[in-house]
Amino acid sequence: MSDTDSKRARSSDERLSDSDLTAADNPRISKRRAMTHASAQSQALDLLPNAQMYERSYMHRDSVDHVVVTATGFVITVSTDGHVKFWKKRDQGIEFAKDFRAHLRGIRACAVSLEGDLFATCSIDENDKTVKIFDVVNFDMIAIITADCVPSTLCWATDPVDQSICIMVADSARPVVYTYGPYASVEAKRTIETVHRQPVALMAYNPVLDCIVSTDNGGMVEYWSLDKPHELPQTVDFTLKSQTSLYEFKKSKCVPTSLTFSPDFELFACTSTGDSAVRVFRSSTGKLFRKYDESAGASNTIQHSDQSGRFKLDNMEFGRRLVVENELLKAPAGRTANAVFDQSSRFLLYPSLFGIKVVDIAGNKVVRVLGKPEPNRFVNIALCQSIPGQNGANLELAASANPGAKSASDPTLFCTAFKRNRFFMFTREEPDHTDQGADRDVFNERPTREEASLAVMPTKHQAAKSAAIRTTVGDIHVALYPEHAPKAVENFAALARNGYYNDVIFHRVIKGFMVQTGDPLGDGTGGESIWGRAFADEFTPQLRHDRPFTLSMANAGPNTNGSQFFITTVESAPWLDDKHTVFGRVTVGADIVRQIEQTKTDKQDKPLEDISILNIQVKSAES
Repeated sequence: MSDTDSKRARSSDERLSDSDLTAADNPRISKRRAMTHASAQSQALDLLPNAQMYERSYMHRDSVDHVVVTATGFVITVSTDGHVKFWKKRDQGIEFAKDFRAHLRGIRACAVSLEGDLFATCSIDENDKTVKIFDVVNFDMIAIITADCVPSTLCWATDPVDQSICIMVADSARPVVYTYGPYASVEAKRTIETVHRQPVALMAYNPVLDCIVSTDNGGMVEYWSLDKPHELPQTVDFTLKSQTSLYEFKKSKCVPTSLTFSPDFELFACTSTGDSAVRVFRSSTGKLFRKYDESAGASNTIQHSDQSGRFKLDNMEFGRRLVVENELLKAPAGRTANAVFDQSSRFLLYPSLFGIKVVDIAGNKVVRVLGKPEPNRFVNIALCQSIPGQNGANLELAASANPGAKSASDPTLFCTAFKRNRFFMFTREEPDHTDQGADRDVFNERPTREEASLAVMPTKHQAAKSAAIRTTVGDIHVALYPEHAPKAVENFAALARNGYYNDVIFHRVIKGFMVQTGDPLGDGTGGESIWGRAFADEFTPQLRHDRPFTLSMANAGPNTNGSQFFITTVESAPWLDDKHTVFGRVTVGADIVRQIEQTKTDKQDKPLEDISILNIQVKSAES
């Protein structure tokens, strides 16, 4: 492939690869290559997860922001409260091993050695200069290094002088990198300066080229080695940076948020929240090979032009995801988004607004989307394909020769999600929705003493069972279901009793779908619960969006319920199930709902003439 061709960075929905361009002139070559390509693709895809929905999830106390898979068969999860959990990958599923409180505050960066036996973390706390070192196989903390700086990022590498493993620590305030031995080093082995002009943000070690690729806060990408940091490594295929695409981020005025090498170290992928693009570079030449645009504009184009339905979402769901996407890009959690390669280095996996995309890099097309029906916005991912005790080559050989080996490998994609205190597992098995296996979300954390005491406290009021929503066009009577959605009903009833909904307008009306209200600001951006914060979703098979006039909570994503609610008018809306909490149904006044539905609206679905709630009268079982 020529350098010119390598610069043809196309979006993820294009289908023509560079090899296709060459083969197109000769039908026989084209057909033969197409068959070879399809066969290789099919075998490699059999070693990847393919379930539409996650099979299992496990808890942390706080939001999970990193997940790492090691070469030794362990899974490590990190949460924003500084906890590090070790899990052992088994033939089927995982097994909990140990939990550490590594830091008092959140963890800024973590790194695992290539051999998978050492793991390191550093904190976001400006007063915490420590780097904690863990023995992965024995899941034990073996050293605490007090660095000469507040660390910004970490990377394991091999010292070229004595061939020993060392941990590189970048200074968050200056363009300086220190290297330490992993066993409680008191002094730095090396101090490397002036490779970058700004503080280093990311580092990754390539053992094939024996060099480090790093980026700084200004978006510059550099190649260097530990023994000669101010010279280009002799193993690369360029002599000047002008021959590469390493100015790509600088020109785009964005900063990479992740840097990951492929297993064969011939490629590396970078994500960026600045322009929401995923870029793939060739390691030896530094040239841009692929670029995938995942910005809101590109997603909007796909949403409205996708005729196959492969990516297209319900319009309301797409709008909700856009809101979550904008919030994610501004949040610290957005900087943990990454992309990973499969063992064959053929496929690139990365989370997006539509789900987790699996891209055939050679064919330059999306071949699979995981998690599209799920309401979560997945952020940080890690892939485990190998059978414990076997390497990747043996796994591919076993899969091609023995189809039974494919299922035995249990390929699993581990994912974190925005604002979720869980990590999720995508496998080749869909979740079991039978009564015996309905709970795919494992509650592996014990409740705190405060939570336990709250659970047994007597309620002050009898649970609300019905309500009359008195509007400017008539009354709507609803039945409430506290036995299935206790928090949603309690919140709705308390707000109603306090007069919170008085004079609030129906700010969004979509004919043939629903009417929405509950926002005191009147534009869909306001409102809060009685607890002053968002509260959790409450889903149950007994209450679904399977009929019109269903009363349901509006939200901006998983577990973001406040005060807004809507009443459906469509016959059924299964796409809302397990995304919005159903807590009631209209019993009298369906004609009033229809009257509100028929009102004229502007382009933002807001009624041209205000229709307001006068008040809501709540009744309990005894009243």
